[in-house]
Amino acid sequence: MQLPPDDRTLSPYTGYTRAHWEAAADALLGAVEPYATEDRALYHFPGDRQSWSGRLSDGLEGYARTLLLAAFRRDETALERYADGLAAGTSGVWPRIEDRSQPLVEAASIALALRLTRPLLWDRLDDPVRQRAAAWLGDALTAEAWPCNWELFPVTVGGFLQEIGYETEESGKAIDRGLERIEDWYAGGGWYTDGDGRKYDYYNGWAMHLYPVLHAWLAQDERLLELYGGRLSRHLDDYARLFGGDGAPMHQGRSLTYRFATTAPLWLGALTGRTPLPPGETRRLASGALKYFLERGAVDANGLLTLGWHGPDESVLQGYSGPASPYWASKGFLALLLPAEHEVWTATEEPGPAERADAITPIAAPNWLVQSTRSDGLVRLHNHGSEDVRYDPYYTRLAYSTATRPAPSYDNSVLVGADPSRTDIVPLGVGDGWVASRHSVGESVRVTSVVLARGAVEVRAHLVAGAEPRTPVRVTGWACRDGVRAELRPVAGLSRELSGVTGDGPTLFVALARLTAEPDPAPLEDLVSVRVDGEDGLRVRWSDGREVRVRLADGEGVGVQG
Repeated sequence: MQLPPDDRTLSPYTGYTRAHWEAAADALLGAVEPYATEDRALYHFPGDRQSWSGRLSDGLEGYARTLLLAAFRRDETALERYADGLAAGTSGVWPRIEDRSQPLVEAASIALALRLTRPLLWDRLDDPVRQRAAAWLGDALTAEAWPCNWELFPVTVGGFLQEIGYETEESGKAIDRGLERIEDWYAGGGWYTDGDGRKYDYYNGWAMHLYPVLHAWLAQDERLLELYGGRLSRHLDDYARLFGGDGAPMHQGRSLTYRFATTAPLWLGALTGRTPLPPGETRRLASGALKYFLERGAVDANGLLTLGWHGPDESVLQGYSGPASPYWASKGFLALLLPAEHEVWTATEEPGPAERADAITPIAAPNWLVQSTRSDGLVRLHNHGSEDVRYDPYYTRLAYSTATRPAPSYDNSVLVGADPSRTDIVPLGVGDGWVASRHSVGESVRVTSVVLARGAVEVRAHLVAGAEPRTPVRVTGWACRDGVRAELRPVAGLSRELSGVTGDGPTLFVALARLTAEPDPAPLEDLVSVRVDGEDGLRVRWSDGREVRVRLADGEGVGVQG
């Protein structure tokens, strides 16, 4: 991908400007064109992988997600091609939108693109094409959605159809129904769960905030914009802390192959004026993420986005991931809706949170503790409240970072017997430098965990209850990666190999951990001392003299003082 020369005056951290975003969008759009069918209704990208929705649906996905990119770019030449595809697709090529079907997802991208570019695309279509397209999209108004972010797809379709005067009553009902539904999942502080349970991940930004805020903004509905924009602004206070100094987003949650879609909420805050971030910081974080992926193999030799994280990587995919799935990264190009004279493009880049100072930040809704260090730009996420409905290494590990990824060897876990599972997570609180939770292993074992963090150092304590005496327990730490150093040291209940056994009752296991990219860090023992206090407590003394007392009680929670 050919990009303009870096501008280190305007963008001292990344070198990227609006011209870089434009060039990246143009390159991605140019690369996908040869993979369109002759009628331009479907885009079939190379490779053996197919989603569980099938080849036809995958081809529609290719059309819809790259159309979204063309819409953000306002590329009239490209939009003409997509107009041809719309005419053909709605003439019987595209699969119908049915209950809980993938076309419902893609209909939202198509509707949003049409709404954003109405004078450039929709208004230039022949009336029969408009009628067919509205009728095809109209099935989304009554299609049953999966009970998660999918509830917002009928909202997005309804917003466009209502604007053009098609089935206005049904469109209004779809909008109201979807917006009412997500209220059940708003957890406060700018955070949503992605459906029932405690599924906290990037869907907060690229779905749960994106669609309601854009709908309110496009509809010029100040009441809705105040509500959803206010939530977005609060979310960005926390969200900005989840990017490393090298631009890497946090490696946690599902659908990570969408990559720099992680930048969408940053741009959305700037677009709507609902952000606590200075414009130079917004661009620095977003451009850092785009650059991070472009420099690490996200685009292959044909200019196509690959299924993976850096390059191709099956481990980050789900069953619904098809060859065109990565093109939801198009959402990051929401940036180009901001005109060139907007302050987010003209301001000098400012450092992100991970570059300004060491920080330990509690986030109440998901019960997370975010730990960042300025010296190496690493960000670590201590997860004591997020899980999927099933065991998933991208949700249920104790910690994630911007420099590591979940390992098959069960990093950041407590293994009781041979069971690595961590289910039924119960948040037990998060505060100044600590976070705690309880989870289940199998049918009877309960593990109460607390992490205390300061600088790059962590004290991890786990109280295992409900296990038979002499049950093996193993504690694991960070997975090693090039350029980072992972340490795990036993303190109590563990051998040098980080394994131990349970006693006749609840048994405490304590370790020191650290993940750092510093070349010569101080010894852990010089930075913190830990003393076990009774059967379920500890006293922690940090090198600056601060002391913390912790009490873990099975069934009663965790007490932290100091």
